[in-house]
Amino acid sequence: MTSIFQSRLPYADADRRPLPGIQPLDPAEWLIADDAFAGQMTERARLLAEVRDKVVALLPAGRDAADELLEEVLRFAATRPGYAVGGAEVRRPDGVTVALDRDDPLGTLGLLVQEDLCLLEKPEGAEEHVLTGAVLCFPSAWTLSQKIGRPLMRIHKPVEEYDEGIGRRVQRLFDGVQVGRPLWRFNWLPTDDTSLFRPKLEFADKIRKPGMEYLRSERQTILRLPRTRAVVFGIHTYMVRRPE
Repeated sequence: MTSIFQSRLPYADADRRPLPGIQPLDPAEWLIADDAFAGQMTERARLLAEVRDKVVALLPAGRDAADELLEEVLRFAATRPGYAVGGAEVRRPDGVTVALDRDDPLGTLGLLVQEDLCLLEKPEGAEEHVLTGAVLCFPSAWTLSQKIGRPLMRIHKPVEEYDEGIGRRVQRLFDGVQVGRPLWRFNWLPTDDTSLFRPKLEFADKIRKPGMEYLRSERQTILRLPRTRAVVFGIHTYMVRRPE
């Protein structure tokens, strides 16, 4: 049986930076396949089959960017070990073959890569980027249906640390990220819940317990698409036993 757990994290708690904690990312490391790839991809396929309406959302305004994102991921995957990209299907590093359904770009992406992928676009005349589409199989305490169509500040409304100052800094990052120069950060979330699909409604009570055994961490990336200029927010979820 394959595991959804990684053997280790590629960074340490000491590497964390103050919010928003952004740093440059090597474009060749945008998407990664780690030792939990097979297990996490199996879980993604289950969620897409059983609760698709909870893990995929796409506004009409986001369709063009979703199409571009699929093509960008296919180009990227064609350069990565373990992937074989054809005109009609892709063989993944775990040996599974995925049919390319270009009428369902986000659903297809959910079966191709380990990352969750969110599309944010800035409407003409608007001050903030808006979430126009996402494949979000592994939410950590948020619910896609409550965030789709919302601007960045409103998306983060229940997050205490995300005040107006942080919101302005994040918006500047989204405005300024350049094609070919992605960014990344990570978070650090002790937990006793090993479910990867963990949605939470806004303002629902948080449960914090001492001595939690596991650590959930998200490697979050920010990338600009060249044609539509949409920003792609990627989330690679790690689940490990909590380091000493």
